[in-house]
Amino acid sequence: MSLRMKFCGAAGTVTGSCYWIEHDKGAFIVDCGMFQGSKTLKELNYGALPFPADRADFALLTHAHIDHSGLLPKLMGDGFRGKVFATQGTRDLLQFMLPDSGYIQEMEVAFLNRRNAQRGREAVEPIYTAGDGEAAADKIIACDYQRWFEPASGVRARFWNAGHILGSASIELEIETGDDKQRIMRLLFSGDIGPDHKLFHPDPDGPSNLDYVVCEATYGARKRPELKPDARRKVLAGLVRKAMGRGGVLVIPAFSVERTQELLADLSLLMKKGEIEERVVFLDSPLAIKATEVFERHAEDLEDLGANGELFRNPSFHFTRTAEESKAINNYANGVIIIAASGMCEAGRIRHHLKRRLWDEKNTVLLTGYQAPGTLGAIIEAGAKAVRIQGEEVRIKAHIEATDIYSGHVDADGLFDWMMARRPVTRGVFLTHGETEGLDALRDRLVAAGFEEDRVIIPHLDDEVDLLGKGGIAKRAGPRRLGHEAVIHPDWHNDLAKLSLDIREALEEAADERARNVILRRLRRALEEE
Repeated sequence: MSLRMKFCGAAGTVTGSCYWIEHDKGAFIVDCGMFQGSKTLKELNYGALPFPADRADFALLTHAHIDHSGLLPKLMGDGFRGKVFATQGTRDLLQFMLPDSGYIQEMEVAFLNRRNAQRGREAVEPIYTAGDGEAAADKIIACDYQRWFEPASGVRARFWNAGHILGSASIELEIETGDDKQRIMRLLFSGDIGPDHKLFHPDPDGPSNLDYVVCEATYGARKRPELKPDARRKVLAGLVRKAMGRGGVLVIPAFSVERTQELLADLSLLMKKGEIEERVVFLDSPLAIKATEVFERHAEDLEDLGANGELFRNPSFHFTRTAEESKAINNYANGVIIIAASGMCEAGRIRHHLKRRLWDEKNTVLLTGYQAPGTLGAIIEAGAKAVRIQGEEVRIKAHIEATDIYSGHVDADGLFDWMMARRPVTRGVFLTHGETEGLDALRDRLVAAGFEEDRVIIPHLDDEVDLLGKGGIAKRAGPRRLGHEAVIHPDWHNDLAKLSLDIREALEEAADERARNVILRRLRRALEEE
């Protein structure tokens, strides 16, 4: 008998969710996400998958976010020929999210190859193209919540509402072990768990009495006050009024799916009730515009959205689809709100808006979501005085605000409560999709609540587990793609970018030319000593 699981992503870090499961009758994948964050982590997206894609019988997706689904086209390009199962909401979102992901890669690689040609370097290829993304999305099979289905011999699965984004799910599995069909191993993959009272969705749900639970720990160490929709809108209203009072523009980097729609709905209600002045709101993201259209189609299944998604049809909202429409926003010097992707400021039109607006102290940038270490959003949130965007240095004089009232992730108390509701968990809990602080904090709380210490495990990237044994980490049969320290910390690219900005600042603030020469001589000496 054999039942093994490999942690191919989101182990010691928040992105790249992917699990490889082998059992007596075959193998399958839960999630196939992209890594985000430092360049070192993102380079894993270009490398070989840590499992034989052509051996997988099927794949299951918890939800549409690219860090859970974004390598699905690569999986298929590497020989996967099985079926992909997800909820209807996830399937609808990925119909345009995967092609958009491929398009972004094509554009970024085209830009990089122009620079490589100038430097005499070899051209590189995108991970996949927009066409690859479209082909992958077309192969997804939609399944209902809480209805069992059999994706392959010896395996049953069903989806539970996770309350994170449209279509998000926890995945319950029953896997036969051995010839006796009465011997069943029951697993639950949490996916990303949403908070209670989240706009659009009912509270998350799930089964109990399991053998194993794989639980996310994104906010395992963070607590936040419970805010119902009215209270959250009050906070947003205050932030908008403060930003507009500075006489500039409010720029909001926002994830295209869910976060953008929540912001639009709340801004629409606040304007209708007169709690903020009517302001022109630009939604400058083709991907977010398409996502909003999907939300409108699912309006009957969502809460708080109004009939047929009427909150999205506010006359103050302007959806800018073309590059020309996006550039025209630059003509507005004040009094408008710009919402653009990506939420971590890593790609898309938000980088153009930040490049244009960050240097002006009248402007405000409002960060509304998690910022992975090493991303531009995380650097801005940490208080950097300057950043490099598209190869140029940009001074930060704009006001930087951050709020987690729109977080799609449950906080530490909610994660703990969700796990306690899954009891009994007889064999073990694996904590993933989190950073060290959150992972450790959630583990300590579970152990204090009665979970056996040696059965609450925090795996590292590429760890393998024998699920029929005692739950310990099994010895791997090959090298890891990255050492644990490289996974959990920003890389040298981040350090170099910060150092170059610090050097320039020191030179500009030096008293005179002589002082600048002293700084340069010390730097040269340090290089020569190395």
